[in-house]
Amino acid sequence: MKRKSEKDAYLRIWRTVYRIPRGKVASYGTIATLSGFPRQGRLAGYALHNLPVGTGVPWHRVVNVRGMISLPGKRGEKQTRLLREEGIVLTRGRINMENFEWRTVYRSRKRKLT
Repeated sequence: MKRKSEKDAYLRIWRTVYRIPRGKVASYGTIATLSGFPRQGRLAGYALHNLPVGTGVPWHRVVNVRGMISLPGKRGEKQTRLLREEGIVLTRGRINMENFEWRTVYRSRKRKLT
């Protein structure tokens, strides 16, 4: 059984991922930050790795910061297929984040600051 604090963190991350709209993606780092865990993208990855089957959480909409799929083998192939079914274009294994990144209030403000 997971520690309560770890389980709570995973639930927060899963809720954030659930909000990603169809046809959009977000990076592990963005999901972690929006969930209250800045600079902890790996935590988002661990949470998704531990996601129970059948939850309806769109895990496949989370990619690395370069817009690439981090999962190896069949799981990566499944993620690619699911993203393409939602209209997301991968060119040479990469998603153009300018076109497909989930824009949140947080991300909009961050872009204006830089």
